[in-house]
Amino acid sequence: MEQPDQPVAARGRPKRSTTLAVIAVFSALITVGTVAAIPLPFPLYEITLSPPIYLALAAMVDTSTAFDATAIGGFLGEAINISFRGGSPIYPFGMVWARGPEVFIVAWARNRGEKTLAVAMAVATVFETLAFFFPDWAFYVYGLFQYGTPTTIAAGFGYAAFDFGTLADLAFIPVAILIIRAAKPAFRRLGYE
Repeated sequence: MEQPDQPVAARGRPKRSTTLAVIAVFSALITVGTVAAIPLPFPLYEITLSPPIYLALAAMVDTSTAFDATAIGGFLGEAINISFRGGSPIYPFGMVWARGPEVFIVAWARNRGEKTLAVAMAVATVFETLAFFFPDWAFYVYGLFQYGTPTTIAAGFGYAAFDFGTLADLAFIPVAILIIRAAKPAFRRLGYE
């Protein structure tokens, strides 16, 4: 029988205030990781430093908390980037479109062992790459959202193929695993299973 004076976190669920704090703190970390990007030449844009943060978060908290933090942080970080470095106004929305679903892929593997988790992170990174590639291909072909003038399907494919550079994020998977190993006990104490 549940005791009424027992804190929510002690019953296996985090307190609402804890969840809001996690979203706020990790949105900020993901924003900083997105702003602290390595700029790349056109038609590439950047490699951000946020993947190990949101990949690890997806494995340590519930999916809605991880999604909210990833979507907010990615959007804000990319909005700051285009404000100072230039770029298409759809980039912040692209971060939500491409990175938000990664959380669900990683969360599926949360309790299935470290190897499965690493594979899920790799699948999530491939998803992100394809989620950037296919819209960018269409944007180049039709000259949408500051992607230049309309061009051929082959030329659009060639420009969008640079999105496969996003697979460099695979290098962040070991970092995400290390973050999980170090931080998971603290998240358990907060009520995340």
